Amino acid sequence: MGDVQDPPLLLNNLLKVLPDGIALVDEYGVISHVNERLEALTGCPRDLLVGQAVDVLLQSRYQDAHAARRRGFVRNPPSRAQVRAGELDYSLLCQDGSELTVDMARAPFVLDGKPWSVVAVRDDRAQRPAGHVSTEAELHAIAAELAAVEALGSSEQRFRLAFENNMAGMILVDVEDRVLAVNDTFCEMVGRSREEIVDKGAAPFTHPKKVHGRLAPDETAWVYVDRYVHKDGRLVVVEVSKSTARNAAGTTLYFVISVRDVTQERALSAQLSHQALHDSLTGLANRVLFEDRLSQTNARTARRGGWNAVLMLDLDNFKAVNDTLGHHVGDLLLVALARRLEEVTRSSDTLCRLGGDEFLYLAEGLTSPAQAEEVAERLLGVVAAPFSLAGTQVEQHASIGVVVWEGTSKDCTELLQNADVAMYEAKRQGESRHVVFTPAMYEDVDNRFALTRELGHSLQSGEISMHYQPLVNLATSEVVGFEALMRWEHPKRGQVPPGVFIPLAEQSDLIFELGSFALREAVAEASSWERTDAQASRLFVTVNLSARQFHDPDLVSMIEGALTTSGLEPKRLLLEITEGVALVDVVGTTSVIEHLDRLGVAIALDDFGTGYSSLSYLALLRPKIIKIDRSFVSPTHESTYNDTLLEAIVSLGQKLNMTVLAEGIETQGQLEHLRALGCEVGQGYLFSPAVPAGEVAAMLGRKSRRWGRTLALLTPVDPPPARNGETMPRLKAKISGRSSI
Repeated sequence: MGDVQDPPLLLNNLLKVLPDGIALVDEYGVISHVNERLEALTGCPRDLLVGQAVDVLLQSRYQDAHAARRRGFVRNPPSRAQVRAGELDYSLLCQDGSELTVDMARAPFVLDGKPWSVVAVRDDRAQRPAGHVSTEAELHAIAAELAAVEALGSSEQRFRLAFENNMAGMILVDVEDRVLAVNDTFCEMVGRSREEIVDKGAAPFTHPKKVHGRLAPDETAWVYVDRYVHKDGRLVVVEVSKSTARNAAGTTLYFVISVRDVTQERALSAQLSHQALHDSLTGLANRVLFEDRLSQTNARTARRGGWNAVLMLDLDNFKAVNDTLGHHVGDLLLVALARRLEEVTRSSDTLCRLGGDEFLYLAEGLTSPAQAEEVAERLLGVVAAPFSLAGTQVEQHASIGVVVWEGTSKDCTELLQNADVAMYEAKRQGESRHVVFTPAMYEDVDNRFALTRELGHSLQSGEISMHYQPLVNLATSEVVGFEALMRWEHPKRGQVPPGVFIPLAEQSDLIFELGSFALREAVAEASSWERTDAQASRLFVTVNLSARQFHDPDLVSMIEGALTTSGLEPKRLLLEITEGVALVDVVGTTSVIEHLDRLGVAIALDDFGTGYSSLSYLALLRPKIIKIDRSFVSPTHESTYNDTLLEAIVSLGQKLNMTVLAEGIETQGQLEHLRALGCEVGQGYLFSPAVPAGEVAAMLGRKSRRWGRTLALLTPVDPPPARNGETMPRLKAKISGRSSI
């Protein structure tokens, strides 16, 4: 058996920087020499490996096959072509008993007339999908390709074999950084020929901001990351292993450099890092990055003082977008909103998507708390403009909670809790609002939480009931219908106003349970009016729907079921929605209205005049009734401007053949003014508040001049002149019959 002495200086330095495990094996498969990388892979020191058969490194299930392949490889000269990395897959047996899946490559050479092999062992984990790469060491494994040679007569020839045919880029440079030699792999890496590189400096392929690694006096090798420039201009990120070759006197002779292209690995690492710190949908910062930025803000504030603020923005009725237009459109809305918010985000501030439809804004270095409110109004303005998504116009509003602090550091969890409390207070007050947090809000939150919990039990305990407010023909004082209104009589709190518990229900799924109850009760009660009054067949009932109810896919079937069960004619049921409910999704709203129209149920548009009041929306929605908001009927301050608007709304309804109903009539003067304008129907405390169902029959049994204390003061008058040929019978038909809407 031949004997290979320790490699000479040149070859030894090469073996040090190669990223693969290398073993020199004789014709009998006995290991003569290993490099440090193979020691690291197996966990076995050199002394235990040298002299062992290479087969013992493999698990027993591979040993027979490997021995047969090795013998055929050694004894059959035509088969001595190089075996490439990845063609032989084995499990390496490590010293601790564990298995390591590896690729093996080998190349033959002849020494003293006897066959030898150079074996390269590569850690197979480097080839696994990116999600399985877990440590930096696993990324260092690269394939070594060794070309076949007829003979190796000297150590310099063995070095040339490993240098020229290595799959890692190899460079030999002198102490003046002049390139002495390169292999083909390196030439491909930088897109240049040998002639363009050898005998020249590294400047042509080195990035201007080169990373210069430095050696300590006692070091002979080190590793660093550098950047090269491909001839086509591409940036190539490389991991450089550099070894110093010295003579016996310790003088540096040259440097042996192994280069590995890690461009894709670095790009993957950067991508994973970005994904860990950013929202996958919008690309904005996520909570992890937000907390880091907040920590930095606190540190800066501790040094220089000043005001900071956290703003939590939450979309109003976002769930309706997902439910009616689909989650795809909901995602488009979030992305579009993120881009808008970015446009108004200062460079010193941080914009974050917390999750769902919630966004965070960290405003740093403010001059006063008032500036935080200015930021909030700017963000609300960004949301208010309509969004065009997948061919659909979507109107959105938002609520913002603001937390402001000065000087001292603030815990992120505490800040977000406070911002959340303020944000829900803003929602409670109405759409498109911002509220600045105060500690007293926590007491309100506790009360609302307790009230929400109690509201969930109110239906089962019989605390919820329906009351009915009469809708009166203003010309004749005749009752033409009732609006069904929900009331909650709490056993301890007493009467809980609808303005308190309805918003709580809308923030949870309780709104569906309460809405279904209101519809069933109102329809059943209205059907009983036929048995208590000879003219009750003309009476109709209106039921209010929230945005979530109106866009519920089960709404039409629920209405149909309630009408079938009660026997009420569909034309006697009207559903009240606000402009805001309709404009969440105009296309979806129109579709629902068409289904209701086929069923025979019409729409009343509530709070008209306080929203967009676009004529184009009226044309699309075609409500049967438009209800004038009480702010026009009972204004805080009398003005000719208000009177003009009121007259215009009444005239508009008449011209569009829509019944105009005035809300909040409280005085005889208001009644007379509305009658003079030609307003047809009204409701308010002047006539009666909402009464329990048991009092409706008695109310219908009274004469029109006796059923209310205030109405008794009114003197019957003749109906006002009909406009455009309209007669009172036609008015009654418009209200109680199924007219065209």
